[in-house]
Amino acid sequence: MSPAHRPVLLDEVSAALQAGPGQVIVDGTFGAGGYSRAFLETGASVLAFDRDPSARRFTEGLPGDRFRLVEANFSSMDEVAGEAAVDGVALDLGVSSMQLDEAERGFSFMRDGPLDMRMGASGPTAADLVNEAEAEELARIFFVYGEERKSRRIAGAIVRRRAEQPFTRTADLAEFIERVLGGRRGAKTHPATRAFQGLRIAVNDELGELEAGLGAAERALKTGGRLCVVTFHSLEDRIVKSFLSVRAGKTPAGSRHAPPVEAGAPASFDLLFNGAHGPSDAELDANPRSRSAKLRAAVRTAAPVWRQAA
Repeated sequence: MSPAHRPVLLDEVSAALQAGPGQVIVDGTFGAGGYSRAFLETGASVLAFDRDPSARRFTEGLPGDRFRLVEANFSSMDEVAGEAAVDGVALDLGVSSMQLDEAERGFSFMRDGPLDMRMGASGPTAADLVNEAEAEELARIFFVYGEERKSRRIAGAIVRRRAEQPFTRTADLAEFIERVLGGRRGAKTHPATRAFQGLRIAVNDELGELEAGLGAAERALKTGGRLCVVTFHSLEDRIVKSFLSVRAGKTPAGSRHAPPVEAGAPASFDLLFNGAHGPSDAELDANPRSRSAKLRAAVRTAAPVWRQAA
């Protein structure tokens, strides 16, 4: 990683997390190591997670006595670190800038590459989904995960086209979706943006991993430990907001977007601030990708861990 790499909302996350000497911080989404490096500079130790095996190339120069990278999903943090064992957890969700910039990973329709989209090294690819899933399932992925209103039109057109020629490249799929939707017509975003988001989330089970990861963070944090989560779209933010609202006792446990929990369970988090913090004007100028970023943060109370209802 270039030392110049700076992750989104670094100042805000650092201020909320308050890492320091002797603390153990989980960087659940290591990426290019921007957060980890900042936490290590405070004197803290860092336990980092990333399911992408290529992330290890960014660990060069990090102190071996205070840093460890685990090639796994961040939902396993409580199993690796132990319950009530860490002082802070930071999650920077979504796809990393490096993955977007590497055409061979297949995340971006702006750079032609194989239709892959896997954050890890195993499992079905986006091409597998596009070429094998039923039209109804594709439409669901585009609508639910991509929030694409014209999901059925896109899915139906894909199924008809793939019968003659399967999709294997990102540019081919992006250009096809653009034609199906009638071109850009002055739109600020590419017509394939939402469909690509939906495929990426489905391929990597990002929302399922987020829900499991929030529970793992709750179990891993010590009393007084802090949780910081940076989201990039409404689906992620809704899950984090609902989780923290319920855990802080501000929303009934039966909330639509909150995981099921035992009725009457006490609050296990206090919110560090109401609502979400977004990027500053300076950050928006330096990094346009930060425009949709939102930070939510909370501190772990002494209450027992919430257990999911049977």
